[in-house]
Amino acid sequence: MPIQTARAFIAWTQPHLASPAGAAFALGAQSGDGTLVGVVLTGWPTAWAFDDGDTAEVLALATDGTSDASRALLGAVWPLVREMGYRRLIAYTRIEESGTDLWDAGFRVVPRPFGWWDTAGRAGDVARVLWAIRVVGGRR
Repeated sequence: MPIQTARAFIAWTQPHLASPAGAAFALGAQSGDGTLVGVVLTGWPTAWAFDDGDTAEVLALATDGTSDASRALLGAVWPLVREMGYRRLIAYTRIEESGTDLWDAGFRVVPRPFGWWDTAGRAGDVARVLWAIRVVGGRR
């Protein structure tokens, strides 16, 4: 789907969430009648430490509350980025969020020191948990 459409959906459903500056692509989920119920923006990692050419990042995920829309989007984005040649997909949750949909899609919490990011010192930032799903085996 067009990235601008995904940005507009994010602004409509989650006005408090700032849309990321850059994104490689967007996916959308529709209900049976064709109504857009969720979007995911995916791109390059925002943290330079993960910008290794093998890693993509879920930059934003928003739904209208439709049951399982986020699970469907997360489940669809991983095979797509693998097909594009990426070996790892990362995402962040706020420390107080459960991450159930990420877990169900195969993501796992990255252990500390990389799994917990205390960015509360920067304006508007909160502590976050890093999640990742990766290709098993190989050289890396």
